[in-house]
Amino acid sequence: MRPQKVEDKELLMSMMSVLRDKGYDGTSLNDLSNAAGLKKASLYHRFPGGKKEIGQALLSFIDDWLEKSILQVIADNGLLPKERLNLVLSNIKDIYEDGNKACLMKAVSAQIGLNLFGDELNDSMGKWIDGFKNLALAFEFDKDEAYKIGQEVLIKIQGSLIVSKGMKSNKYFLNTLEEIQNIYINK
Repeated sequence: MRPQKVEDKELLMSMMSVLRDKGYDGTSLNDLSNAAGLKKASLYHRFPGGKKEIGQALLSFIDDWLEKSILQVIADNGLLPKERLNLVLSNIKDIYEDGNKACLMKAVSAQIGLNLFGDELNDSMGKWIDGFKNLALAFEFDKDEAYKIGQEVLIKIQGSLIVSKGMKSNKYFLNTLEEIQNIYINK
């Protein structure tokens, strides 16, 4: 078998960049193949289901990142809650490139993407909420307050990414990460 020209992670990251910028509905297969550095035929060879399969692969990639970079860190009882919080916020800062990159969930949440990936989005958002709820429990918030914090954190992160893009400044995202830290630490 001939070696793949582009490694999977590199391929997914380049295509994710296009989807983040143009959204699922606005991205064409030409855009994806150009970003990947592959001809359309090669892209179809790797993703026979076309754009939908690429979207699913990207959501799966992000779900794996969420599991390793957020949920496993939050669940690591070998770290103090504050250490978990700092590491998780650092990982979030990295994946969104300091707030300069849009969220893939936003990119696929327009109507066509929502129809195709609604269950995956619901599942992913639920994991974010549960993860940050569990972190709040580690900080000894009560269950009801912890759930509200989980929701609030997801909304703050997603909202700040949108505002940062619209205002052409990542300060909104970075300020939000500080606010999130304060929610937990200034109990």
